[in-house]
Amino acid sequence: MAKEVSDLTTIDLFSDEKRPGRPKTSPHPRSVQIRINKRNQVKRDKSNGLKRVEFKIHHSIFEQLEELAKTKNISRSELIERLLIDSLTKENN
Repeated sequence: MAKEVSDLTTIDLFSDEKRPGRPKTSPHPRSVQIRINKRNQVKRDKSNGLKRVEFKIHHSIFEQLEELAKTKNISRSELIERLLIDSLTKENN
């Protein structure tokens, strides 16, 4: 019996063939890749003089920050940094 590529009834004949797809670019599984990328990001931030700060705020304040950042066309992180700088400048004067 001849093997026909378009024959769906003999699909078991094709089980050993490699299917075309995206080639693997990394030997690591995805979970390891994520950890490596995060570590590299932290190193980049540190070399740029950045320090990670995490805090919790009420949802309504978050929404206000999000809206203001969109109107100013900047990221939320940049907006918070500017607000803190402004506040510290006013505090020192």
